[in-house]
Amino acid sequence: MSLADPRRGDMIAALGETTAGSSLPRLRDAMLGSSEGRRILRDRPRVNSTTIDMYQLARYPEGTFGRAYVTWLERCGVTPDTREPVHYIDDPELAYVMQRYRECHDFYHCICNLPVNVESELALKFFEFVNLGLPVAAISAAFGPLRLNCQKRARLYSEYVPWALRCGSSAKNLIAVYWEKRWEQDVEEMKKELGLWDPPEARWSRPLTEAKATATKRQQASGAENP
Repeated sequence: MSLADPRRGDMIAALGETTAGSSLPRLRDAMLGSSEGRRILRDRPRVNSTTIDMYQLARYPEGTFGRAYVTWLERCGVTPDTREPVHYIDDPELAYVMQRYRECHDFYHCICNLPVNVESELALKFFEFVNLGLPVAAISAAFGPLRLNCQKRARLYSEYVPWALRCGSSAKNLIAVYWEKRWEQDVEEMKKELGLWDPPEARWSRPLTEAKATATKRQQASGAENP
């Protein structure tokens, strides 16, 4: 069902949990291997509109990760509140690792400069598989291209997949990045630190200038409320 109807987020989430296997202990070990990752496991932060102040993010200067993230949300017309809770993983720590992956997925979109559409999602799934090793990403990458027309499928394999395999395999393991502690960091410096570079230019449904204007309105509204 999850492969036939990608809109069923609950079924995709269930597939991710039931196929995770040994990948979750490996991701936990990767987090334990760095001070940043250990802090995530200790704090267990959650990503949603309750824990993240969008107006505060809009007040960060242009070029920072916080401002880039709120602009990305505006441009894609999404919120951080769309991730399913974990149901089928008994170990509390491993369940959190899965939840963390799920809730940080949009950060990956943002830092990789990818919108929300089928071809960009598939490019990111290829990236996630080589970077994180989750089987659900491989399953999505294997069957998802069947939903594309011939032209889009050809571009996926000729342009996006080579980027995803090279960048995902050489980049730092993104599960160990404490994104919420990096709002003030310069995005380009952050990419260099993590070993990331932009994919081929993607197809966006909303112009960047329009999304930036909306983020600026948030900034102005925040300033008016907190002079």
